[in-house]
Amino acid sequence: MPDTPPVPAGRRERKKAATRQAIADAALELFLEHGYEGVSVRDVAERADVSTTTLFAHFPGKEALVFDREAEVEASLTAAVRERPAGQGVVEALRAHALTSWVQLEADPRRERFAALVQQTPALREYWERMWMRHAGALGAAIAEELGREPDDLACSALARFVLEVPALATTRHDPRASVETVFDLLIHGWQASQFGSGDTATGAHER
Repeated sequence: MPDTPPVPAGRRERKKAATRQAIADAALELFLEHGYEGVSVRDVAERADVSTTTLFAHFPGKEALVFDREAEVEASLTAAVRERPAGQGVVEALRAHALTSWVQLEADPRRERFAALVQQTPALREYWERMWMRHAGALGAAIAEELGREPDDLACSALARFVLEVPALATTRHDPRASVETVFDLLIHGWQASQFGSGDTATGAHER
């Protein structure tokens, strides 16, 4: 028989991406149906119709099946800073990224169940915290590089951590888009006493 012609790189990558997505979708379905601890890696492989070897070729461990977009999220965060249009500030670039990426999460009907799954599963909470810290480090370093500062610059690290809190602060509100705008306005313009009442009034209320 003649040799099978090589699969073009573009097609090969699409097939890999489709397999990875099928595994991630199967995992989330099973975890939401039966809980994280009630599902094995073999269960996920069977639902996705792949071998466990194929599964581990795409995901390093069980927790990664839940956070299947981890690398993509981090890449998009740093790209928002490094590839922003000329003349656009770092914070405005991150605002635009939040509005185009994070606000859309609110529309996913599985969002609340997914959040509950993570919060109710210690292993997933710990994984998410480690992942969050990695994202914060990568974003802080990207901001520092763009501003010509040291990689561990405190202000850049603080900005990165604040920005990564935006989804939790804003996307669960009645109007996520308006909430994102409010948070970034506060970040850009600072805390204005005129918007929240005078300092004397706040102090007096506290003392009472």
